[in-house]
Amino acid sequence: MTEQQPYEVVQSYPTFELRRYPAHLVAQVSVQGAFEDAGNRAFRPLFDYITGQNESARPVAMTAPVVQETATSEKVAMTAPVVQVENGSGDQVVSFVLPSSMTLETAPVPANPNVRVLEVPGRLAAAMRYSGRWTEAGYRRRLAQLKTDMLGVGLHPGGTASFARFDPPFKPWFLRHNEVVQDLVTTDMGSSEPRPDRAT
Repeated sequence: MTEQQPYEVVQSYPTFELRRYPAHLVAQVSVQGAFEDAGNRAFRPLFDYITGQNESARPVAMTAPVVQETATSEKVAMTAPVVQVENGSGDQVVSFVLPSSMTLETAPVPANPNVRVLEVPGRLAAAMRYSGRWTEAGYRRRLAQLKTDMLGVGLHPGGTASFARFDPPFKPWFLRHNEVVQDLVTTDMGSSEPRPDRAT
């Protein structure tokens, strides 16, 4: 069974969850292409890495989900599983999340110089689940809704947003588990803990 990226549910809301994601490793490449195409173009070098094309010649288990992440040109932060980041130049960064048991010291070194392995810091984020096709229009529609719902409970979106795919391409679109994940703005200098408004 595919390992799921771990997280802690901090609070559940009617349309989304507030989650704490721990620090984790990703393998990533930069590619050019449209939202719907970037994941496919990046898949081969990343898949080669986890199937043994690395300096240790050993396979690495893949972790779910596959995540495409968009960001401003000022911040290209990595989050969960396959992560795709728009960096403002037309390039996108696509990543596989590596198993939680791996560290920078134990992860195999990529044989392909275009593949990088790095550690992503932990963070707080809101996540909204939905089913459907893997389209940019669908992702952006849900992201807009998530941001509205976050603001409605006193959470302030900021930083990066990501589109998480948990299922293989052959699964029917109406059965797919997808998520939109949005980072939070920190409320205090040096603190990452949000202070959501609560109904009394």
